[in-house]
Amino acid sequence: MTPGALAGVKVLDLSRVLAGPYAAQMLGDLGADVIKVERPGKGDDTRSWGPPWATNADGSRGNASYFFACNRNKRSLALDFHKVEGRAVLERLFGWADVVVENYKPGDLDRFGLDHRSVRERFPGLVWCSITGFGHSSPDAHRAGYDFMIQAEGGLMDITGEPDGRPLRAGVAVADLTTGMMAVTAILAALHHKHDMSRVNGTENGQHIDMALFDVQLGWLANQGTSWLMGGVEPRRMGNEHPSIVPYQDFATATRPIALAVGNDHQFGIFARLVGREDWVTDPRFATSAARAANRAELVPEVQAILKTRGAEDWLAALSEAQVPAGPINTVAEALESPQATARGAIVEQQHPVMGKVRTIAQPLALTATPPSYRRPPPMVGEHSREILGELGLDADAVAALVAGGVVGA
Repeated sequence: MTPGALAGVKVLDLSRVLAGPYAAQMLGDLGADVIKVERPGKGDDTRSWGPPWATNADGSRGNASYFFACNRNKRSLALDFHKVEGRAVLERLFGWADVVVENYKPGDLDRFGLDHRSVRERFPGLVWCSITGFGHSSPDAHRAGYDFMIQAEGGLMDITGEPDGRPLRAGVAVADLTTGMMAVTAILAALHHKHDMSRVNGTENGQHIDMALFDVQLGWLANQGTSWLMGGVEPRRMGNEHPSIVPYQDFATATRPIALAVGNDHQFGIFARLVGREDWVTDPRFATSAARAANRAELVPEVQAILKTRGAEDWLAALSEAQVPAGPINTVAEALESPQATARGAIVEQQHPVMGKVRTIAQPLALTATPPSYRRPPPMVGEHSREILGELGLDADAVAALVAGGVVGA
C-alpha cells in the first residue's frame, strides 16, 4: 500500500466509546501506527453495545457491530494500569508515542500520576489530546458527557424535529463524531507546530489539546447559532424545512417522497419552468430567495400539489436533467448499496482472524498522493499484546509474568 500521510506517527489510544476512538481511527487510516489500550477481558465499552451483533466465522456471536465503526487500523493491548506493573508498561508507551488520545474525566488519571501535566513533564514532545464532555476548565468539568445529553444541552435537539413535535436527537452521534474530527484537526495542527519548532530551535514542543463535546456542539450550530447572535432570532424546529431557503425540504410525490433543494434564484427559475409555472419567476412573492422565505406558506403547498402528480423516479430524472438539486430519501441500506457509494469506494472489506470478512465504511478523505489505507481490521481484545510488549523491549519471561499476574490480557 502507498504509505499514508501520517506514516511514522505513533498514536496511543487510551479512549473508549466513540469520539476518541473515531479520532484515532482517522489517524490510523491516514497511516499512523495506533495502539489501543483496553481493559483485559472486557475491552472497549462498545464491544458490548449490542444489538446488533457481528457474527463470527463459526456462527457464534461476536462483538457488537458498534465497535467496528471506529476501531480499524489499530493494534489492541489489553492492559490493567490500575496495577503498578501496568503503569510501568504505560510509561514505556508514553515514551514510544507522538500522540496520546484519551477521554477520561478530569481528575481520573491524576490518581495514578498519569494526567497530561505529569506525563508531559517527562515527555515534553507529546501531543496530548483530552476529549471530555465539558472541558478541563469549566464548572461542569466533573460531569460525564454522552452524545445524547450534549445534543440536548448544546441546542441541537431544540432545532431538530417537527414544529409541533418534541425535540429529537440526530440519527447518529453527531456530537461525538464531529468532536472526533475536530480533535484530528487539532492534533495535526499541534504536530505541525511541534515539527516546525523542532526545525527552528531543535526543541520538543508538544502541547495539551482540551476538546469538549459541548464546545464542538455549540460550534456546529453554525448559521443557526449566528441567527441568534447576529440577528436576535431564536431558531425553531422546522422539520425538514430550511429557515432561509425555499423550496428546500421533502415533498411527497405520487409514489414516494423526495428531497428537493432549490438553493438560489437561478435554480428556482429552472424549476419553475420545469413544472410549468414560469409565472413564479416574475411573481414578486417568489422571485427572490428572501421573498420565497417570507411567503413559504403560499409557495410550498403549490409545489406540493404539482409534485404529487408524478412518481418520484419521473421527477428525479427530470430534475437531474435540468440540474435542479434533488434526490431520493434512501434508507441506510439503499445509500450504502447505491451506485454512487460503489463508485466512490465507500465500503471497505477486510479479513478478520475470527470473523472472516468484515465490512466497514471507508474514510471519506480522497487524497491523491497519500490516500487512506486499510491495513488492519478492528482487533480482538489484546490481540496484539505480546507483539507490542516485545516491541517495547520486554522479553518473553517478563511478558509471561504480566499475563500470569492479570496485568496483561493476551
